[in-house]
Amino acid sequence: MNEDRKQKINEHIQRDPFARILGANVEILQPGHSRVTLTITDDMVNFHGNTHGGVIFALGDMAFAAASNSHGQTAVALNVGINFLKATNSGDRLIAEATEQTAAGPIALYDITIRDDRTGELVAKSQDLVYRKKEWFVPIEGSS
Repeated sequence: MNEDRKQKINEHIQRDPFARILGANVEILQPGHSRVTLTITDDMVNFHGNTHGGVIFALGDMAFAAASNSHGQTAVALNVGINFLKATNSGDRLIAEATEQTAAGPIALYDITIRDDRTGELVAKSQDLVYRKKEWFVPIEGSS
């Protein structure tokens, strides 16, 4: 993939307004692999004082979306399941990484991990399926 195409894909993914609202930093490491970081604020905790599960889910989903769309082809979630493994709190910095495991036709499987940046402990894990549409938001050169 040429650098100009990579940049256009990255610019498209960086326009995610929800990531901006949360203050998440989305990086595409390579096609099929992304990383999203987020520092938990007081507004992101539940009534127990722990990071809200919806925030953790959203963080993993942003990594999944970035990785699955990192080829420039429109990809939408088919199934997302998450396992919450460790509580975190305000002030903690979380890192979500999504890695493409397999892609067969229009269906692809991704492995998503969410870790506590300070300790490296696994906070949540999911395996998610995506469907790739027959449309490209950044076309491959020479195709229409």
